[in-house]
Amino acid sequence: AKAQAAGMLLALLGWVSSCVTTFVPLWKNLSLELNELEVWNMGLWQVCITQEEGVVECQAHGSFLALPPDLRISRLLMCLSNGLGLLGCLLTALGLEGWRTCEDKPGQKRRLLLAGGVTLGMAGITTLVPVSWVAYNTVLDFWDETVPDIIPRWEFGEATFLGWFAGAFLTAGGLLLACSTRSTRTATPLAPACRQAPAARGLAGGHPLHPKNADLVI
Repeated sequence: AKAQAAGMLLALLGWVSSCVTTFVPLWKNLSLELNELEVWNMGLWQVCITQEEGVVECQAHGSFLALPPDLRISRLLMCLSNGLGLLGCLLTALGLEGWRTCEDKPGQKRRLLLAGGVTLGMAGITTLVPVSWVAYNTVLDFWDETVPDIIPRWEFGEATFLGWFAGAFLTAGGLLLACSTRSTRTATPLAPACRQAPAARGLAGGHPLHPKNADLVI
């Protein structure tokens, strides 16, 4: 039960963090050297500019097809991760020991718990892949020697680190829940041994008592 509770908590934290990572415009940060008080933030859905007075102006990406390949595929994978995380949490909730659903069918509860753990693990992988891909491309662009040093370069945003934590939480929670199915297996109770009535046993040598000898015993 403790492993299931810990796995469910990690899965919920990972799913919420993954949803936040998907929609916040903090995947990349850019500070202009000419105007250090102006910070650009890029996400999967929009680009925001934070000015000195604290004013934030955001503009959505013009076209999905016009996005770079890493951002375009990352948007699809993150949406898939959010859906898988929600499905995994629902399946896991139905398979928990404290849930009253399917109490008379322990095998079905174990299958639900296992399916939920596997789904959450897949959600964690589909979160780690796009975040790591965008981070890798950011590193390549930052150290690109063909680009003049005068041109500002994008750096890691806060959503990158949040996405890594979200993927790790989802994967760890899914593994805990999947492994906890072993501890929930209960042995099938053996049927009680059949006992014969004393009157059906013989007087000596265990021979059965015939009806014609009943009067002699009495």
